[in-house]
Amino acid sequence: MTTNTENQSTSLDILKWGVAVVLIAAAVIANHSFSEASVVARAAGVIVTFAIAGFIAAQTIKGKIALNFAKEAQIEVRKVVWPTRQEARNTTFIVLAATGVVALILWGLDAVLLQLVNFITGV
Repeated sequence: MTTNTENQSTSLDILKWGVAVVLIAAAVIANHSFSEASVVARAAGVIVTFAIAGFIAAQTIKGKIALNFAKEAQIEVRKVVWPTRQEARNTTFIVLAATGVVALILWGLDAVLLQLVNFITGV
């Protein structure tokens, strides 16, 4: 009995995804077709159509899983201890200094290898 329900929900989900894809394709085609219309009106139409397609997609099993994941991610982001402004600045300077040192090392290595290749090839 559960298999029959799973098959129905799966086929209904496929239909919902199909409708969502058709709506998005219709929005893209309509936006291109009505290129002489107002940009604001076209943008509003695309946004509304994408919102409707998103709402339909959110009603599927995968859509509900994605929404649940987004809610859990938002909860986890609230738990993050963000660095202070001073810590962020210090870390940025450290990264910039390390990048500069590595760039100088690579530049020097490139110059040495260029001279070595020129010596070997006789150029």
